Amino acid sequence: KGGIIMDWFFILECAIKSVLAIIIGGVIGSERARHGRAAGMRTHILVCLGATLTAMTGMFLSKEMGGDAMRISAQVVSGFGFLGVGMIIIKNNNRN
Repeated sequence: KGGIIMDWFFILECAIKSVLAIIIGGVIGSERARHGRAAGMRTHILVCLGATLTAMTGMFLSKEMGGDAMRISAQVVSGFGFLGVGMIIIKNNNRN
């Protein structure tokens, strides 16, 4: 469609977004690790990178095939909510 230059811009854009996700996840995770909280730097990097790749996949599929760009990302949010509720239940059961 766009030629070889557009392909390089697309690859560069994906790489920049991925690196930014790693940096932001690392900053958030290192702050939590410094305070002795669960889910440190590695966990936050993986979560941020996974969410970024999921959002980029949704946008790419939307551009190529049409449809809703954030449908896949919405499922990531649902999954985080499910895991969060599970952790709350486990944490409350351990107190008793």
